[in-house]
Amino acid sequence: MKKATLGKSDLQVFPIGLGTNAVGGHNLYPNLNEETGKELVREAIRNGVTMLDTAYIYGIGRSEELIGEVLREFNREDVVIATKAAHRKEGNDFVFDNSPAFLKKSVDESLKRLKTDYIDLFYIHFPDEHTPKDEAVNALNEMKQAGKIRSIGVSNFSLEQLKEANRDGLVDVLQGEYNLLNREAENTFFPYTKEHNISFIPYFPLVSGLLAGKYTEDTTFPEGDLRNEQEHFKGERFKENIRKVNKLAPIAEKHNVDIPHIVLAWYLARPEIDILIPGAKRADQLLDNIKTADVTLSQEDISFIDQLFA
Repeated sequence: MKKATLGKSDLQVFPIGLGTNAVGGHNLYPNLNEETGKELVREAIRNGVTMLDTAYIYGIGRSEELIGEVLREFNREDVVIATKAAHRKEGNDFVFDNSPAFLKKSVDESLKRLKTDYIDLFYIHFPDEHTPKDEAVNALNEMKQAGKIRSIGVSNFSLEQLKEANRDGLVDVLQGEYNLLNREAENTFFPYTKEHNISFIPYFPLVSGLLAGKYTEDTTFPEGDLRNEQEHFKGERFKENIRKVNKLAPIAEKHNVDIPHIVLAWYLARPEIDILIPGAKRADQLLDNIKTADVTLSQEDISFIDQLFA
């Protein structure tokens, strides 16, 4: 099975991971079944997925706990666990905290929930307003030196925050929004991540299903649905996006896969991106995502998609 190395870390990963916010993420999705979530994680590991991407805020620690339960059934060294912290409870709300003391405490608490003695990749999930980012990363580096984490990531950082965080060259991974409808990262982040050998992991790769070929120009969403608020889903822009996505159908047919596989394969063809972490709620979705790893786009395919969504 093909593996990629994450940035300048020594982490080897299968290029399709599993985003686990639907495993125990009761605060994010209604009516989640925890056994279904655990079975999803088992199925992922059994089918060669090496990277599980979780976070404290997914179920307020519950996602980590469920993954920890499943982890005991497998060889720990076969799985790459990524988790994140930044949310600190304050009254009934959460505030972002990147202070060294909070991050170190978060690592220790995640280790307990995951029932493991090391975390492969630990992210600062969101930037706070006060902590110098190099100080925050240096705190995580102390945890790395202590053997508690193996690599360091940041998520949702601006370019300036990333540069500050990477002042000592300690950042291995940046996670941020990137997809065919929002390619800003190509200008803001990619030149820097490429130069400093930082792996960029995109989230929101299929834009709530818009890039998956699931919708038609006439599709509408129920009142209160978050998609109604997103610019890509409004009016003429939505119809134009649908028309572009439909033009990917011949490429999908040629490769004997579906449109989302082509979109995800296009991301993986970029040198800045080593792995994708699409979420899934069911095993069939997960197995479908894995098919992406077998798609090799021609230069002609890559250029066509590039120009179509320019």
